[in-house]
Amino acid sequence: MINEIRPFRNISRKKTKVINVGKVKVGGDNPITVQTMTNTLTTDYKSTIDQINKVTEAGADIVRVSCPDSKSTEALKTIIKYIDIPIVADIHFHYKRAVEAAENGANCLRINPGNIGDKKKIAEVISAAKNNNCSIRIGVNAGSLEKDILEKYKEPCPEALVDSALRNIKLIEDMGFSNFKVSVKSSDVFLSIAAYRLLSNKTNYPLHLGITEAGSYLPGSIKSSIGFGSLLLDGIGDTIRVSLSDDPIQEINVGNEILKSLNLRNRGVKIISCPSCARQGFQVIETVKQLERRLSHIKKPITLSIIGCVVNGPGEAKQTEIGITGGGKNNHMLYINGLQTEKVITKDIVNKIVSLVEEKVSNL
Repeated sequence: MINEIRPFRNISRKKTKVINVGKVKVGGDNPITVQTMTNTLTTDYKSTIDQINKVTEAGADIVRVSCPDSKSTEALKTIIKYIDIPIVADIHFHYKRAVEAAENGANCLRINPGNIGDKKKIAEVISAAKNNNCSIRIGVNAGSLEKDILEKYKEPCPEALVDSALRNIKLIEDMGFSNFKVSVKSSDVFLSIAAYRLLSNKTNYPLHLGITEAGSYLPGSIKSSIGFGSLLLDGIGDTIRVSLSDDPIQEINVGNEILKSLNLRNRGVKIISCPSCARQGFQVIETVKQLERRLSHIKKPITLSIIGCVVNGPGEAKQTEIGITGGGKNNHMLYINGLQTEKVITKDIVNKIVSLVEEKVSNL
């Protein structure tokens, strides 16, 4: 019987208020959700629908679209008919876009009340959200803090972001609305971590984690992993969005990998593999790449170990459901649930493992 994999440290999540983003619950004991944002023109509803369905297949729980004009909010009516996950309308300045988005089917509005204007306009947005069962994300960003807060703190800092967030929380609460989550994002990892920790101590609303404008794939993934990992290990965070200058599918992939690495989510294939060296009995790097590509459609959780030699291979195989350890003379040992089963030659490794994975998940 395979040994149960337990985290070295059990992460105790902070119990936050539960809100509804369409059919998805965020906060409390609910799974941490992974989000992304489309980079298509929302008015091009065919391309937007196609991209949303692709990120859904990749594992997105929620998707955000930009609504800078009335044609974009109008397109929501069509888009929501052909997608299966909640949609968030990204609104920055014009309150009418928020009202239109709520009325046209958005499940959540991303707004910064401080950017919208006077209380009458904000009240109209809140009314539209109430009437259309639409949640809200209060999105505070270090790059767009209110003028008076910047004057008070002289520069973006954790206290400034949290001051803005608490001001907007009270504003919306005073209007009798509580179906909202909050973010305090910055492109600076340390500023973001400090702001989220401070805010978590001051509110029980669910928190949307993000390192905004994190950069291209590699640096953005690293920055997000450091930022999210630090907060998630402290039990902070209810939904995440990795912001990359890349395909939205990559944002979902990285987000899911962050959660999987912390044992906060189990979705799809988790591969434990060695970096390869002169001891390897087969080409580990290429084998892993092929397996990742051919097993990308698997949604049920399953763990593999792909180790090039016998130094760590048998030990790792005991912790995974399917494992392969490199051997000499083109003979490599296959493990099922930690037990040796048969030898496999190099050219058959990938096909054999793919076949075993597909068979295993079909029986789950």
